Amino acid sequence: MITRRGALLAALASALARAQGGIEKLLSLYDFEGEAHTRISPAAWDRIAGGAADELTLRWNREAYDRLRLNPRVLVDVSKIDTRVNLLGAELPFPILLAPTGGQGFIHPEGDVAAARGAAAARATYVISSSASMPVEDIAKRAGGTVWFQLYVQKDRGFTRELVRRAEDAGCRALCVTVDSPTFGMRNREARSSGQLPARQLPNLQGRDYLDPSLTWKDIDWLRGFARRPVLLKGILNPDDAVLAVKAGVAGVIVSNHGARNLDTVPATIDALPRIVEQVAGRVPVIVDGGIRRGTDVIKALALGANAVQVGRPYLWGLGVAGAEGVTRVVEILRKELELAMALMGRPTVKSIDRSALWG
Repeated sequence: MITRRGALLAALASALARAQGGIEKLLSLYDFEGEAHTRISPAAWDRIAGGAADELTLRWNREAYDRLRLNPRVLVDVSKIDTRVNLLGAELPFPILLAPTGGQGFIHPEGDVAAARGAAAARATYVISSSASMPVEDIAKRAGGTVWFQLYVQKDRGFTRELVRRAEDAGCRALCVTVDSPTFGMRNREARSSGQLPARQLPNLQGRDYLDPSLTWKDIDWLRGFARRPVLLKGILNPDDAVLAVKAGVAGVIVSNHGARNLDTVPATIDALPRIVEQVAGRVPVIVDGGIRRGTDVIKALALGANAVQVGRPYLWGLGVAGAEGVTRVVEILRKELELAMALMGRPTVKSIDRSALWG
């Protein structure tokens, strides 16, 4: 729950941002990154910015997008740009979702609720994290928009089943099961400063040792046996696992390397995406996260077969700068960049973006 003191601090932070000229001066996600770095505590920054081990995959996630070149067409009627997509039977105004992230209370007093409200104001689907500092019900019911839930299948299966029921009853429209975390990664940067962060409550997790290294495909069958919402698997990088996911009857796959926070030197997600798309062959939606910072990145992901993308760190930057308002602004910038890029590319609809949108 948000305390009166927390609400006051949030209001003061928002007032400070306005007094300094507002967030309108921040024109890109990179602007928000720079501003957030000055406002978020060093320990909290290391937590959200850091990756695993030598952080090679963290760097590759971004560099892989930079290597891809666009192939624009001219003399196409782009007087109307349509960014709408259909995902899991629902129409989204644009193919950008907000990925699940933990530790938001370290960044802003209102934490997860502020992020969810900011997403709702921008009409973006928000994925609530199992490692949120607030119960899933508190976030979902106060979000004001569309929410999904990221799920760890925990050692205590009874607790997990009850958590799924809680999320569904609270209005979460899909379950994103993290499947790439039998254990935590070697997060050196985060570990060096972790002692500087205060303890936090994790009401959606059963104890600190909640990851289950015995998790297998049979547990996905178990989950689908009682879940009332679509089940997606988050953390697919290997095409063989994509094949098994489709056979297991899941509703979608999320190509993710956990924000490069687990196993270092795995491929950038945009590099892994085409192989996953090839194996899935349109049978279920494919979402990709990791490294997206520009609207042109969204086009590149769509061109390589993604149905939608998720962003994580960028909206945390917005949260750290101006709470819910900052999250909204980050999403709006990315959406506007996507619209402009589609016009300049001669691709007026999402459906018109295919492999030919890339050079070579």
